[in-house]
Amino acid sequence: MHAFDVLGDPVRRRILELLADGEMSSGAVSEVIREEFGISQPGVSQHLKVLRENGFATVRPEGTRRLYAVNSDPLRDIDAWLARFRHFWTPHLDALATELARGKRERRLRERERESDGDSGGDDPVQQRSNP
Repeated sequence: MHAFDVLGDPVRRRILELLADGEMSSGAVSEVIREEFGISQPGVSQHLKVLRENGFATVRPEGTRRLYAVNSDPLRDIDAWLARFRHFWTPHLDALATELARGKRERRLRERERESDGDSGGDDPVQQRSNP
């Protein structure tokens, strides 16, 4: 199965998101996935099997439990494949970051201007009462 076929399923992507935070038991994964997607435990097990067989997840036994973790090797392969396409979106994301920074800077300047205008005593009723 091709890597994008594996990751094309939203359940498997969600499982990888869960595992990205650290190792989880199959029962814990199953509980979250059943709640979010309404899939049976055997269905979740099948998705874990697909991830494991295609190298996206590893499993290790710990007593009666099976602990799953992300295997990053196939993700690196996908990242390398995507690298040749990054030039399509990187400039747009850089421009967005610039605009966000510009907006934050303008808000800070406006706030400073308002604070300095407020310190002049022109509209502050407390200052007006103390200055007869």
